[in-house]
Amino acid sequence: MTSDSPDMRASDAERERVAETLREAVAEGRLEMDEFEQRLDATFKARTHGELVPLVRDLPVPGDVTRPVTGAVAERKGSSANWPARIGGTATSSGAFAFWGGFSRKGRWTVGPRFTAFAMWGGGEIDLREAHFAERDVVIRCFTIMGGMQVTVPPDLNVQVNGLGIMGGFGEHSKLDEEPDPAPDAPRVQITGFALMGGVGVERKRSRAEKRRRQEQERLRERKPDTGDGRKELG
Repeated sequence: MTSDSPDMRASDAERERVAETLREAVAEGRLEMDEFEQRLDATFKARTHGELVPLVRDLPVPGDVTRPVTGAVAERKGSSANWPARIGGTATSSGAFAFWGGFSRKGRWTVGPRFTAFAMWGGGEIDLREAHFAERDVVIRCFTIMGGMQVTVPPDLNVQVNGLGIMGGFGEHSKLDEEPDPAPDAPRVQITGFALMGGVGVERKRSRAEKRRRQEQERLRERKPDTGDGRKELG
């Protein structure tokens, strides 16, 4: 019997690979949460390859879902980002401006090598958690007068903050209990500028997709998948 046989017994590593594909799909909005939970439950009940394949047949799958899983998935940290794939391309925005109003740059956008943001009597939001980068080295200049600006970055991004606050604040903070080290292949982002009678805050924060992944990893640790012979795997 070949490894492609639908009757071949599924391993725990293969079930985990399918579960990771499902987590990616729900994070990208391809699956609704109730369908995701149904498929995830079916994944850990599956005993053969033939039961696993239909669960991801309509989803983008990086190769054969039944091949052994390497340590890359289990050891994923930070933004779980494939940083090299997010560097390069044409910038979709090189600046932002707000006067008595606000601006927002978030979601999947491409940051130019030089990005300048200005806010006067207003505010702005710059979110790099899902962003791509035209080049690996990026300078983001933030200037605010009697206003505020928030820059949100993923935990493992290489970031340097050296702005100036005049009768205001310009600084970095984090609410994470544990911060990973910057990823060696992540973009290098320098955030500079000044805040006059206002503030610029740089916060390290996980994306919604990353929070879901971490929640699912916790759930996986609590699960005891069926080994296929009627016995539960020992924790």
